[in-house]
Amino acid sequence: MLGVGVKKVHSFQALRSAGGVVQGFRLAWTPAAVMSDKEQKSASPGKGLKIYFLPNLFTAANLFCGFLALTKVVAVSPEADLQQAFANAKMAIWLVLLACIFDALDGRVARIGGYESPFGREFDSLADIVSFGVVPAFLVDRIVMKEVFVKNPEVGWFIASVFVICGALRLARYNCLAAMEDEEEKSNEFRGFPIPMAAGLVASITYFLIWMEQNGYFEKGAWHYGRWSLPVVLLFLSAMMVSNVRYPTFKKVDWRAPRSFAFLVMAVLGVGLLFTLGRKLLPLALPLVFIAYLVYGFVRPWISRRMRRGIEVELLEAEE
Repeated sequence: MLGVGVKKVHSFQALRSAGGVVQGFRLAWTPAAVMSDKEQKSASPGKGLKIYFLPNLFTAANLFCGFLALTKVVAVSPEADLQQAFANAKMAIWLVLLACIFDALDGRVARIGGYESPFGREFDSLADIVSFGVVPAFLVDRIVMKEVFVKNPEVGWFIASVFVICGALRLARYNCLAAMEDEEEKSNEFRGFPIPMAAGLVASITYFLIWMEQNGYFEKGAWHYGRWSLPVVLLFLSAMMVSNVRYPTFKKVDWRAPRSFAFLVMAVLGVGLLFTLGRKLLPLALPLVFIAYLVYGFVRPWISRRMRRGIEVELLEAEE
């Protein structure tokens, strides 16, 4: 009898630890009562890891461009010929801008096809920290910091590392908010300046200064004076990425929706200018585009809702 009692006690403890609850003198198996909603969802059959091909292919292309840009930055030698260093730097800049395009496409494809997944979000963040965090910071450190902080190169390392760390923190915050509450997706707003836009701004300003130097627009050289602005830009963008300033995502812009005739005319003129005067306009236009988005986050709370609806197409379409 004693042995039977011990066995019953052990069976009771085993069932209790495995999820049983006492109802009078009988044990009822109720796993749903002791499992959280998240655990039930992950444990339910047929809920495997979802890896969608096309969006992740674009993300891989983003990462590939970032790696190629990194090899070009490594090839930049401040001690070598300045024009050769500029050639490698310009190639790295174009690869960063191409990575920005792939980053926009992967999210767009995922939303259109309903292919959004936690795997894609995490993979995208890993690619972003390389292409838009490490590469721009290393680029500025390689071609600017070594000349600006000749006696104290540690200052340049610190500024570049701050940009990378703040970019990583911004991505981590975005992923946590998206996983817990889907706050940024529901509100169609980014909290803090997006890291692809920060990288694009750094790359476009660097390209603009190189373009000014190679075309001789300043007698003493724009590069030798304008390069002092890049460390300041890095620190400012680092603070903006971890700030609480809200930026529109433009995630719900429907390119298939009907537009006005004036919008069509402006779009055709813009494409025509891009193809005809692109090489002359891009060094000027690219920084202005990224700066306009940066400034818009500051003025956005102060403009009327009607004007905001005219600028942010997704708000207009969501409310119609």
